[in-house]
Amino acid sequence: MPVAVAGCCVLAGGALQASEILRDGSYWDWQLTEPFDLSVDVKVIDLDADSVSRAQISALKARGVKTICYVSVGTVENYRDDAGQFPESVMGVVYDDWPNERYLDIRQRDVLVPLMQARFDRCKALGFDAIEPDNMDLFENDTGLDISMQDQANYMAELVAYAHRIGLEIGQKNAPELIPYMHDRFDFIIFESCFYYDFCDDAEPYISAGKDVLATEYPHKRVNENEACAYGAKTGVKFIFKERELAAGGRAC
Repeated sequence: MPVAVAGCCVLAGGALQASEILRDGSYWDWQLTEPFDLSVDVKVIDLDADSVSRAQISALKARGVKTICYVSVGTVENYRDDAGQFPESVMGVVYDDWPNERYLDIRQRDVLVPLMQARFDRCKALGFDAIEPDNMDLFENDTGLDISMQDQANYMAELVAYAHRIGLEIGQKNAPELIPYMHDRFDFIIFESCFYYDFCDDAEPYISAGKDVLATEYPHKRVNENEACAYGAKTGVKFIFKERELAAGGRAC
């Protein structure tokens, strides 16, 4: 059984298992690798649309859980059903440690925006409430493409507008450099390793606006969880501590 540590987290010893995720009402969870545990007691859950059914999303929403649909808007994974619709002309280099994934030339909005709109439509059809647009920081990555921060902002502005048009919320994902220019467009933000890299404070415009700041820290970039949770209690940043694969399990403040 998990053991509560005063002032911080519910901690689980040993390897993280599905049964070890916080079950006393933690704020959010993020599961992209099967098998999922959809019985977790959370207010918000972020899931991969290719791995859940409409019935599962409906059951979550019936419990009052806000559901976020993971969509990579800056890369294409070769195992996705729609991967064949992305022409070679929009492909960049392979994405770092993910050999099945390549960067996309988001400057070619006439090609990519309709493909992403179709992905958003699928999230809507499954019953999701919101979109997590992953890989929206191509301007600072080695993509093999000459992508500027303005290119990224232009692309995201179109995707945000479409998500809102079909009745979905959409969050910013990382890319803190874009916050001053785009925080008013997005409905929440998801940060990875912001405590480790000391950029959680950049989310202040979201906090001031009463928007969720959802943060994940990973064990391969070790942080002091007590300190992170104390920071979260002070600022409103909602931390979870997960393995990089984002499977079921983990810890939360």
